[in-house]
Parts: sequence; structure tokens; C-alpha cells
Amino acid sequence: MLAGRFAPSPSGSLHIGNLRTACVAWAVARQNGAEFFLRFEDLTTGAAPVAQAEQLSDLLLLGLTFDGRVTRQSEHTGLYADAIKELQQLGLTYECYCSRREVREAAAAPHGAAAEGRYPRTCSELTQAQITKHQQAGRRPALRLRGSAVSAARLATDDFVLRRADGVAAYNLAVVVDDAAAGIDQVVRGDDLVETTPRQLLLQELLGYNSPSYLHVPLVVGPDGERLSKRHGAVGLNELMVLGYSPQQVLGWLAGSLGSPAGASRTTAAELLLSFSVQDIPAQPWVFDTTQLRSE
Repeated sequence: MLAGRFAPSPSGSLHIGNLRTACVAWAVARQNGAEFFLRFEDLTTGAAPVAQAEQLSDLLLLGLTFDGRVTRQSEHTGLYADAIKELQQLGLTYECYCSRREVREAAAAPHGAAAEGRYPRTCSELTQAQITKHQQAGRRPALRLRGSAVSAARLATDDFVLRRADGVAAYNLAVVVDDAAAGIDQVVRGDDLVETTPRQLLLQELLGYNSPSYLHVPLVVGPDGERLSKRHGAVGLNELMVLGYSPQQVLGWLAGSLGSPAGASRTTAAELLLSFSVQDIPAQPWVFDTTQLRSE
């Protein structure tokens, strides 16, 4: 079974950048004859039913349809625990008592692994006395993977977090388990996540999962060149509809930004699907300027 997915965080309304990535993920799946699933990554946001309903509505207004039922990360905590237990049994984890501030300070140091953005393995070889001292101070440990110790060929990854200090599964562990459970074999996401891919490939190998193919889509930025956000004005579908733009117009802009000939003033999902090609996606970020929107 071929399967793709779109997995937003229900932290609020989807903006144009999110919708653009969703369009690519949907088109890639449909052109490959794959099923397409929607999963809400709600481990950090909580249930957020209003945001989930708004996001689902936006996707359907654009004509992006899904297969099966909508799933949520909060439903998969047992699967995460099983995966962590397996890694623990392999001797590939250790508890880390470093605070976020301490990790940031280590990363700001002028020398060493942390200066390269890697966790410096401060807690990898703690003595029992050191562990006891942390526990007496009331510190709760996160759990890290001994990624840099797996083999010399894995030095592209650091000892990243598998489970946060609050007991919640970390992003890299959760997304790998989620995708494996759903049979996802093609992942489309923003290129801001490209640096997480080596970590996820390593976890897939260690857990015996098949690795999907990855396509990272250039981000959408505002006129100032900064990553698109609400400070750039009307950047969500509902906001644009209030201004008088239809979902078909918005989809037309998205199609045009992806190099699709269907990117006329108004486009349907069916028209996008017929003309879309991964090879046509521009390599540079797309500048979304609300002052230059087509109104026809």
C-alpha cells in the first residue's frame, strides 16, 4: 500500500505556507495512486478541537480529500512507550538532567560539539552520585538516544531527545512511530524540517521500520524575507475569504507558486492534480505579499 500524509500541529489556523505544503503532499499521493491521511500532531497543543475543525475545513474547502479517519498523536502514546522500551532494551538511551537553558548555553560555547549544534553528551556518563544529586534537586530527566554511539557512520546525528522531561514523546520519536503505524512511504513537508531527517532515518533503522521517501518543500516567506506569520497580514484561508477571495483563487495562487500551469486566477484541486509536477517546484522560497494579490 502506498500512503502519504499531512500532519499539522493544531495550534491555530493554517496559513498559506501550511496549505501549500498540504497541496504538494496531496498531489504527490494522488498522482502516485496512494492513500492520503490526515494526522494532527497534538502532543504539545492538547486536544484543540476548534483548531482541528478549522484546519480540516480549510483543507476541504481547497478540495484536498483524505482517506480513512483523522488520527491524532495523543492516541498513540502506548506505541511511543513501546518504541522507547525497545530502544532502552538495546542499551541505546540515557537520562539527561540538563535544563533547556543549560543546553542553550552549551550550544553558545565557542568550541566543542555543542558549538556545531550538537548536544555535548553532558549526561551520557553520569555517576550514581551525580544522578542522586539531580534527583534530590527535584530535576526530572529527559531521555536521549545514544545516536552518536551507534556507529561511526551515524555521526550526522547527535544524542537527541526521545522523551521530554514531562514524559511526553519528542517530535522525532513520535513522527517516526506514527508514520510506521500508518504505513506512510512518502513524506512531504517544509524544508525547515530537513535537518530532522537524519535523526528519523536512524530511528527507523534501529526500530526495524521501512524508511519513506522525503520531499522537502521550500517555505513561504513574507515581503521582508522572513518566514510567513500573522504579522504579515491576512495569511489564512478564512482571513482571505473575508477579504473576498475564494478558495479557488487561493488555490490558483498556490498552484502558480508551485510552477503549475493551472495557476490561473481560479483553480480547482482536480485541475491542479492534472498539471502538477514535483520537478516544477521552484527551489527558492515563495514570497507571499498580500498587497500584490490578484483580485480577478
